[in-house]
Amino acid sequence: MIPLHANNLTMQFKDKMLFHIPKLQLMPNEAVYLRGDNGVGKTTLLKVLSGLLQPTSGQLNLHQSRLSRWFSPNKHRIVYLHQTPYLFDDTVYNNVLYAIRFSSLSRQEKRAQVISALRKVGLETLAKEHVSVLSGGEKQRIAMARAWVTKPTILLMDEPSSSLDIESITRLTVLAKELLANGVSLVITSHQQNELTELCTKQWWIKNHTLVESPLLQLIKVPQPQQTFTQTEYL
Repeated sequence: MIPLHANNLTMQFKDKMLFHIPKLQLMPNEAVYLRGDNGVGKTTLLKVLSGLLQPTSGQLNLHQSRLSRWFSPNKHRIVYLHQTPYLFDDTVYNNVLYAIRFSSLSRQEKRAQVISALRKVGLETLAKEHVSVLSGGEKQRIAMARAWVTKPTILLMDEPSSSLDIESITRLTVLAKELLANGVSLVITSHQQNELTELCTKQWWIKNHTLVESPLLQLIKVPQPQQTFTQTEYL
């Protein structure tokens, strides 16, 4: 089953063509590395795929059913994770709880889900703290925990590792691996290669106002034999 595909997806601002993508397809349990120079439309594409922006033209389809141009990302469990996530003026616990406040889970079940998510990102002990005391990396981890409790079908991660320390990147990677294992599709943008981008097996590259798709070749670092010199060679 194809979770998401698009045909003739175009985004244009006045007379400026940002991109035209004839075909795009995202498969289950697939992690994609979205690349491109600044300003080519990576964030815009993620917002279009999540339903937060309306494309100029084109057709989005999910689960073989055509979506209207405007559709609810929550309804289809498509989650967009911004590089500077919005957090409510509240506690850490309530910021994660917000994502499932209208679900059919019981109060105890919701609490269990939130605590489990906070434990996975290493912030369970800060559950009662106000989000204002968190560092940038901790706020990103809270946003990831909030995405995790929604049980997304697709998670779109916009520069999730920007300015994060190694621990925060590792925590995000653990959750991303768990989501992939459960059949979730990931699209990740990043200007730096790290543990998160290493999860990707395919890349989308926006250039020349379109999208080029190719396998992402994993580079294997082969240790080079140490070269030694005799005195004659050195001279």
